[in-house]
Amino acid sequence: MILDAGSSAAEDPESAVPFDLELDDGRVIEQPGNLYNLTEGMLWGTRPEFTAGVKADLNADGKVAFGEALPDARIFTAAAGTFDRYANELSTKAQAWQPTPSDAFTALVVMVPTMSEYFGQWKESRFVRGDKADGDSFNVVSRLSDIGDIIAGLEVVFDGVHPAIAEVDPASASQTHDELSGLAAFITDLRAQESSGRRFAPEQADRLGIEAQERGSAVAGQVTQQAAQLGVEIQQ
Repeated sequence: MILDAGSSAAEDPESAVPFDLELDDGRVIEQPGNLYNLTEGMLWGTRPEFTAGVKADLNADGKVAFGEALPDARIFTAAAGTFDRYANELSTKAQAWQPTPSDAFTALVVMVPTMSEYFGQWKESRFVRGDKADGDSFNVVSRLSDIGDIIAGLEVVFDGVHPAIAEVDPASASQTHDELSGLAAFITDLRAQESSGRRFAPEQADRLGIEAQERGSAVAGQVTQQAAQLGVEIQQ
């Protein structure tokens, strides 16, 4: 919520981040949104309310293009300091955390079938909509790159539970491994095409998102059955 997923109070109070930014001049910006999107928006100009409010022709070519923006120094300093604090807190807690089998299986069941949401965000970003995009996130590095990282992490999680699954159902363990790897390869291929200059249309993004969602849902269904075979609880 704090680093990556939470919204601003103005956008969606129910999913808003649980922190305010306290500036060194005494101002307080209440629940401004997650820190990734907040800092990206300031640095690249997609959150103009948090920039310095000047025309920043940084390369002196006579026009102000996407990314030519200067953040409000006080707001950016507060956001960077807050980012550093929460990131270090998370790192400390993560090092001490001991995940259970239930945590691992739940992560797979919950996270793998979220492809439609991710592809929807990709569709609305500059990487698909170009200058017509009006979102404040995923405009600098493609959402496809982020999706690839998420799947890579979930592959690590599955590798951790694979031996236990293989003991009770080796064929199922192998199938799920192959299908999760196939989903990862599917995302990697799309990212490679995009990096090579291909621009996908919104309707293509929709179709690709449906395919990715179907793949992810199939994997999640298999993992749910495997957890049941092992008597592992999927957390609600």
